[in-house]
Amino acid sequence: MKILVINAGSSSLKYQLFDMDGEKVLAKGLCERIGIGGHLKHKPLIGDKPVFDQDIDLPTHAEAIAAVIDKLTSKEYGVVESMSEINAVGHRVVHGGETFSSSVLIDEDVMKAIQDCIPFAPLHNPANITGIEACRRAMGSKVPQVAVFDTAFHQTMPGKSYMYAIPYEYYEKDKIRRYGFHGTSHRYVTARAAEMLGKPIEELKLISCHMR
Repeated sequence: MKILVINAGSSSLKYQLFDMDGEKVLAKGLCERIGIGGHLKHKPLIGDKPVFDQDIDLPTHAEAIAAVIDKLTSKEYGVVESMSEINAVGHRVVHGGETFSSSVLIDEDVMKAIQDCIPFAPLHNPANITGIEACRRAMGSKVPQVAVFDTAFHQTMPGKSYMYAIPYEYYEKDKIRRYGFHGTSHRYVTARAAEMLGKPIEELKLISCHMR
C-alpha cells in the first residue's frame, strides 16, 4: 500500500510518498514561495534517480500539486508510473473547529466543515482544500483521502481552559475560543516519549514543546 502525505501551508507544500510495506519513504519534497515565484525540490529515495531542485512558476497551490504529481510520475524523477499506484492520501488540515476530535475520511460534509473554518485559518484552510480537490481530480473520487486536523488533539480542553475573558456572545455567534494548534506534532511527541519510556501513555503526565 502506497500513501501520499501532503502538508499544504500558506505559501509552501511539503509531501512524502510512503510504501507501507516496511514503511519506506519513496520520495519527498517541498514546494516553496507559492504565489511569489516558486521553487520545487523533489527527492526520489529509491534507485539512482536524480534530485530535482529548481525555481519553477507556482502561482497557486493548484500548480504546486500539479508539479508534485508530475515529478512523482515522471520517467526521470518519478517513483511510480501513475497516480493509480497510490492507494490513499493523507492531508494535514490546520483548522477543524469544534467539529473534529480525530482524523476522518474526507467526504462532502467534511469539505463543507473545512470551508466553514476558513475564517479561523484564512491562509491555511483554503490551501488544504486546494490540495484535496487537486488530488481528487488526479486520482479519482474512489481513492480514500483522510484529513488530519491540527486542532483535533486539543479538543479535550475543558471550557474553563478554552474560553476567553470576553463577552460570551462572541463564542455563541462566532465560535471565538482557544482551539490549540500543532496537535499532530504534540500527539506524535507524546506517543514517542511514552514508547521510549516503555510505559502506557495513559499512565504518564507529559509536557510537550513544539519549537519552530
